[in-house]
Amino acid sequence: MTQAMTEAEIRKNILEALAKVVPELEEQTLKSDKPVRDQLDMDSMDALNFMIGLHQTFEIEIPESAYAKLMTIDDCVRYVATAAANKGA
Repeated sequence: MTQAMTEAEIRKNILEALAKVVPELEEQTLKSDKPVRDQLDMDSMDALNFMIGLHQTFEIEIPESAYAKLMTIDDCVRYVATAAANKGA
């Protein structure tokens, strides 16, 4: 992703990456401020695949130390927005 994205575009792409890991995802029932793993009954492999999906989708580095900070969709949106802004700087 080379151009600046809006928060809505980031959120949409995050949900698309998540849907690749959890195909039964029902976007309308997902609360953006609650832990994704709890809501979707994801195991650690699913969570890792989601992080890899974010890395590939947004072409940003996500160190393992950041995984615990990316619990909710809102957390992911903030992280991606900041990482993308820093990448473009």
